[in-house]
Amino acid sequence: MYPVLRPLHSSDEASVVDVWRRAVEATHDFLTPEDIDFYEGHIRDVYLPALEVTVAELSGRIVGFLGLHEQRVEMLFVDPEAHNLGIGTRLLAHAAARHATLDLDVNEQNPSALAFYRSRGFVETGRSPTDGEGRPFPLIHLRGPYPR
Repeated sequence: MYPVLRPLHSSDEASVVDVWRRAVEATHDFLTPEDIDFYEGHIRDVYLPALEVTVAELSGRIVGFLGLHEQRVEMLFVDPEAHNLGIGTRLLAHAAARHATLDLDVNEQNPSALAFYRSRGFVETGRSPTDGEGRPFPLIHLRGPYPR
């Protein structure tokens, strides 16, 4: 079953933040509950309003989303219950259909996300010792997709 991809509506924001939180709690074991609360506020109040967000729905339920600023993927999260169903791949392909090159960062401490992007043709272009908020969570910078 393929997800329906569509733009974010203002009425979707609570569902999207819930997907974000569930995904982060399942994959970002290096974050404390306080860190997650800090970032959740930024997701809701800063990032979602500033980005072009595409949501993925299955059976009318939001199961993933991608936030894009020009060719930069700022966020890609999938509900843990929907992992390995191709949701992230579909969202990424949707963005790649609009931009020949995509840039993104992935937390160094999230090896499954790094493997996901590498398996889709992304290559490392650099590293930062801190995240975009200046906090001590190293980022790996990636660019892709490249033809295989």
